[in-house]
Amino acid sequence: MSQEKEFTPQPELLEQSQQFLREHPDLKWVEGFMFDINGIPRGKWLPADSAEKLLKGALQMPRSAASLDVWGRDIENSPLVFASGDSDGVCLPVSPICLAPWHREPTAQLHMQLHEADGSPLYADPRTQLQRVVARLKELGYTAVCATELEFYLLREDADHLSRPRPVSDNDAELVPSTDVYDLAELDAQRHFFADVRAACEEQGIPADSVLSECAPGQFEINLLHSADAVKVADQTLLFKRLLKGVARSHGYRVSTMAKPFGDQAGNGMHVHLSLLGDDGKNVFDDGTDTGSGLLRQAAAGMLATANDAMAFFAPHSNSYRRFQESSHAPLNLCWGYDNRTTTLRVPASSPEARRIEHRIAGADVNPYLVLAAILAGVCHGIEKKLEAPAPVEGDAYQVESAKLVNHWNSALCHFEQSPIWPTYLDPRFVELFLLLKRQELAEIDARVTDIEYQSYLHRV
Repeated sequence: MSQEKEFTPQPELLEQSQQFLREHPDLKWVEGFMFDINGIPRGKWLPADSAEKLLKGALQMPRSAASLDVWGRDIENSPLVFASGDSDGVCLPVSPICLAPWHREPTAQLHMQLHEADGSPLYADPRTQLQRVVARLKELGYTAVCATELEFYLLREDADHLSRPRPVSDNDAELVPSTDVYDLAELDAQRHFFADVRAACEEQGIPADSVLSECAPGQFEINLLHSADAVKVADQTLLFKRLLKGVARSHGYRVSTMAKPFGDQAGNGMHVHLSLLGDDGKNVFDDGTDTGSGLLRQAAAGMLATANDAMAFFAPHSNSYRRFQESSHAPLNLCWGYDNRTTTLRVPASSPEARRIEHRIAGADVNPYLVLAAILAGVCHGIEKKLEAPAPVEGDAYQVESAKLVNHWNSALCHFEQSPIWPTYLDPRFVELFLLLKRQELAEIDARVTDIEYQSYLHRV
């Protein structure tokens, strides 16, 4: 029988966590959790007096917990389940303990990463794969600066007369609800919810920035500020999704980051803004012009060249593909352009020093670790191969004759499986595990009726 091993967290993380515990002697619970391949938090609630032990690796979980399907079941024939005795890994903290203020009883949370029992990286944890690609980019001499924009629906707990979810709205239920983009009245109607979201973000150190009303009733977008730590950006995006759902529950609402909750309304996207810093700390996409540098075009070319190989990350569920429709602001063609929201990649209008690329493919139902890993792998590929980007598109990209994004889940999995890219940038064991997971989910969806599929995704992602 193995002996329980004690690990030493990073000094700053340990100091901040211990300071938090001293300032909150009334804590009842601490939640220790990691995020699985689908971006779903998996963990345990423990009494608050267990917090010090959690910081030093006392929380063990089956290594297979990283690869459960979206309904929480093991993958058949997984190397992490019966083939290896379903052995435990150890959860090590990656963020300081902080308050989860939406709970009735004083409760803290500790975000963790699942490792092998000896503390070495576990290939099945998706955070490990992003760390791997970030290191590859660093070897090329670059650091990614990233930011995410997350769209979501705020829903009532009660359903309508057809048992469909009801978005929140300041309109009478019998009237056609407002779909006004940037409508301040929509924000004002939910001011108490957003005030609590802001307060929770401050408690957890999540850099929430602007809030806006989006294209459908009850649809909103919140942007997170950029950071030169891509792994931290993914951490914060997942923690923010969890925070949104927790605060919503405390208000008697639900949040859905499903890619297409309503067939006749706008889908939920997660756009990623990206630039690169060189060893001197300067933005290498900036050459002083409005068009940007050659490295910007190489990065864009790499992201376009690998987009279909990565669609299984950008659109990881059956419902994800319903979002890709013409004139929906979700991209269809493999193209890029300047200040053009109909393209797959958009270079926003900005000052030269803020030159960046907006990646517009991913839905809000994704795992940000895998999305950023795929985007940065595409950037590495474009730079390493010195790829040439096609001419930028002007006008309506939906009318452009060009290669198309894969628009079917099974096709996306086939592209992923046959791609020559992933053995270069990801652990081959993870590639195999991901395919096992997604093919199991695809088979289950094929065997289920649509309403079961819908409700499952609405609640889980």
